[in-house]
Amino acid sequence: MAKIIISSDSTCDLSPELKERYDIRIIPLGVTLGDKVYRDGIDINPDEIYAHHAKTGELPKTTAANVGECIDYFTDLTKDGDAVIHFTISSTMSSTYSNACLAAEEFENIYVIDSKNLSTGGGLQVIAAAEMAKSGMEAKDIVAELEKITPCVDASFVIDSLEYLHKGGRCSALAMLGANLLKLKPCIEVKNGSMGVGKKYRGVYGRVLTEYVNERLQNPDDIDTSRVFVTHAGCDPEIVESVLNQVKSTGLFKEVFLTRAGCTVSSHCGANTLGVLFIRKSPIE
Repeated sequence: MAKIIISSDSTCDLSPELKERYDIRIIPLGVTLGDKVYRDGIDINPDEIYAHHAKTGELPKTTAANVGECIDYFTDLTKDGDAVIHFTISSTMSSTYSNACLAAEEFENIYVIDSKNLSTGGGLQVIAAAEMAKSGMEAKDIVAELEKITPCVDASFVIDSLEYLHKGGRCSALAMLGANLLKLKPCIEVKNGSMGVGKKYRGVYGRVLTEYVNERLQNPDDIDTSRVFVTHAGCDPEIVESVLNQVKSTGLFKEVFLTRAGCTVSSHCGANTLGVLFIRKSPIE
């Protein structure tokens, strides 16, 4: 009997447990480090990226799965006649979406979704789709519902250091110097598919995160309380545990998931990056 397969590129940053729980299929992005190309989450992890950067000062480059790779991937998924709902990182951040769309033209039952997000901002949509599929909804109805959910995803991260953003060309040397001198910790927000700088916090990272969490969750009436992600890119375990407990102590969410950011977010933001991600009831302006 045909079913609906929920799929994503590797940027959704779902934990192995969640991918197994919801039977999520993953196609990895490529990660070029030095003169070698790796598969995100399969034969390279963020800690190896940090170690390479510490040793050489070099940042990796991430690459989308090309059209041929997507065709091969979709061919395998649809071999039993199943429909596929496939999520990608925001189309403004990568060619992953356009490549997947081109590949999907070779099939009749593949729906490619631009998450207009990254990391577990996309992961939230993946899980929502998986739960709708489990409830018996048709693929086209799930896609229509996702169009309502996508603009409601509240995705943000607080960055401890601008070094990776600076080296990646996303932050000027002057801005980095000023942030370091003032001990600024910028909040990176995803809106309309693009990353931008929100509030700039000041102080020690752990205390900044406490303030950040309080502010993100201060309007509970507009929050979908089904689930929330605490997603980090290699932060101090004590800081992660503190934020996790802070989120749980609000009693807002039915499920609180902790997950580690994969190679894409880690390549751009570096270690000591942490975000609290959830879905709001109304679109984010």
